[in-house]
Amino acid sequence: MTSLTDKIIFLTGGASGIGEACADAYVRAGAKLFVMDRNETALQTLLNRLGNDHDGFAGDVQRATDVQRAIDHALQRFGRLDVIHNNAGIASPSKPLDQTTEEEWDALFSVNLKSVYLTTRFGLDALKATRGCILNTSSMVGEIGQENHAAYVATKGGMNALTKAMALDYAPFGIRVNAICPAGVWTPMLRVWATQQPDPASIETYLNHIHALGYCPEGDVIADAAVFLVSDAARFITGCLLPVGGGAELGYRR
Repeated sequence: MTSLTDKIIFLTGGASGIGEACADAYVRAGAKLFVMDRNETALQTLLNRLGNDHDGFAGDVQRATDVQRAIDHALQRFGRLDVIHNNAGIASPSKPLDQTTEEEWDALFSVNLKSVYLTTRFGLDALKATRGCILNTSSMVGEIGQENHAAYVATKGGMNALTKAMALDYAPFGIRVNAICPAGVWTPMLRVWATQQPDPASIETYLNHIHALGYCPEGDVIADAAVFLVSDAARFITGCLLPVGGGAELGYRR
């Protein structure tokens, strides 16, 4: 198993879904976690389960003061940061662009992209000190598109471009920046999305079919890839948009 022994990981959106799966995988690999999530109840449940070696902060990744306080708390608790994993994100609404309200547009960009700006702004000096790394949870839709999801697709396309720009900017400091790009993954967020579709009963079959390997996975498959990307095993990988989509990125199938 890939080792993350004693690495300090700052994880946003870690109390549910892919983030929770990553939290579990990071702990199994030996890391110590500081989790930021705006769902205080879910966060406390996670921390109770993980144990006293880990910590967290209930806050909103859209707010500069919350992010700064969270990173300050993480540094006070652990003394350093080795990894920032920008996982917090939202996917709703499921709409084409002209039907998306200004409030919905702003919320998607604020949660999905502004959060990366804020964690980088307040956490970069700590990563410079450890020659650490940044991992962004993106999506295959940022590369291949998706109907009726324009604003979300735009945020993930922006995240993919931002990952490459950050990789170039921070390489001189020995900081690697990568993104992980799932296709479909069964999470609470995806289940909400499924209920918003014209024929919710058909969604499971559809999601199984879009993956060439024949099924829609749980978050553990993403978490295993995340462990690799933040580990020393990936020490010469930066600017990578890693698809973890069971072949969904290969295109349409009959």
